[in-house]
Amino acid sequence: MKSVSQPSGLAETSRQRPQRMGDLATLPVFFDLKGQRVVMSGGSDAAAWKAELLAASGALVDLYGPADEIGEEMRTVLALPFPDGRIRHHDRSWSLDVFAGAALAVADCESDSEAQAFFCAARAAGVPVNVIDKPRFCQFRFGTIVNRSPVVVGISTDGAAPILGQAIRRRIETLLPATLTGWARMAARVRAEVMDRLAPGPARRTFWERFSDDAFTRRLPDAEAEADARRFVQDLANRPQAGGRVTLVGAGPGDAELLTLKAVRALQAADVILFDDLVSDDILELARREAKRMLVGKRAARESCRQEDINRLMVQFAQAGKHVVRLKSGDVSVFGRSGEEIAELRAKGIPVAIVPGITAASALAAGFGVSLTHRDRAQSVRFVTGHSQKGDLPEQTDWRALADDHATTIFYMGGRMAPRIAAELMAHGLPPETPVAVAASISRPDETRAVGRLDELGAIVARIGVDRPILIGVGRVFGDVEAAALVGHGEIDRGEAPSSRLSDRAAG
Repeated sequence: MKSVSQPSGLAETSRQRPQRMGDLATLPVFFDLKGQRVVMSGGSDAAAWKAELLAASGALVDLYGPADEIGEEMRTVLALPFPDGRIRHHDRSWSLDVFAGAALAVADCESDSEAQAFFCAARAAGVPVNVIDKPRFCQFRFGTIVNRSPVVVGISTDGAAPILGQAIRRRIETLLPATLTGWARMAARVRAEVMDRLAPGPARRTFWERFSDDAFTRRLPDAEAEADARRFVQDLANRPQAGGRVTLVGAGPGDAELLTLKAVRALQAADVILFDDLVSDDILELARREAKRMLVGKRAARESCRQEDINRLMVQFAQAGKHVVRLKSGDVSVFGRSGEEIAELRAKGIPVAIVPGITAASALAAGFGVSLTHRDRAQSVRFVTGHSQKGDLPEQTDWRALADDHATTIFYMGGRMAPRIAAELMAHGLPPETPVAVAASISRPDETRAVGRLDELGAIVARIGVDRPILIGVGRVFGDVEAAALVGHGEIDRGEAPSSRLSDRAAG
């Protein structure tokens, strides 16, 4: 086949180059105002907040306005001490000469004519201007702020929805611990050593990723933490692969919103992600874009990656200095074979951490709207694997103990074994009318739920589909399932509301 050369030229290059940033309503810029003069006019509460914000960032604020127009809030702010900035009140209205040498100009004006006059005067002097709550007269805007200085997060909705901006701020506030301020200051202290001893690229990124993890997981940035950080710089300088580690992360039952904050941080710091095929695309979308992603799915009745191969990959990447995230559906410590992985990593001297996830049983209970340990119906809850490595029921299962009418039992991966599970439980004394709940693809858009009796379990699972990821709940707590829990989830229509039908039987 004849090759086709690409035409050269700037236009062609620009057309083919992917856009790395979508359209921006405004450009977020962080402006250093320390020692810079800012002109302000107005004494309202809104102006007081802006004056305090400016002075807190080190600005020298000259506030113009007659004393009788200065409100109580502004008087309070005028009395505040600021480490670097200050607010000085001038008992007169602003004039054209006040803008000379100013870095910014801010005003609170009642009328559009006042706003236009201030706006035009500032622009004529070449000073960026903001008239509070009048977008037509603003060259810049004050966003909503999350303050962990020197870490500062600014949020803007381009003036369209300030309340939404505040809601976003509250969400971010919960993600950023108050101790982040101290960690950011420590980062400034160790930065010179990092830049001097570590080459640009993977080594530096490894250090800062580990440092960031500590900032979110350790309580205080004390002297010991700083000494640890400096030791890690030395280790990386002498042996770049020293940064290799593995984090076992529970991805939860499927819904990306059920991930823990710690799980998201691990995904965003990963170099390599080894994930199961039950992990949803929405969850993978939260991972670091540059991370290498490898499917190492393990599913019953399907060709899958051997556990030995997964262990080998984790060791290989970690020994090369990579941060490996082993991403597992549900919780890593519940039927996830994490014990074998931990043992292999420790044997090779590779640091390993665990980030727990929401196990499928918890999502099952939430979906059906029940408590797994309702005190009137279940004094214990058991998680049981529904198949062995040989594809059969586990030989060691104590069916007599599981056939407890005052316990809740959750069978994982038991779809193909459902008829035999029901038969064993009934053979060992559990009543045929015992309520059961079955869910496939829990917490996903295609989730299917159904309820019924223990002696109907095989038929229920067959109708849902044995090849889907299925969880089976057995116990009297599922007699409380309301009909609303099944609506819109592909429920099996049995002609009766499951709550009334099963509650009566469970109470008997």
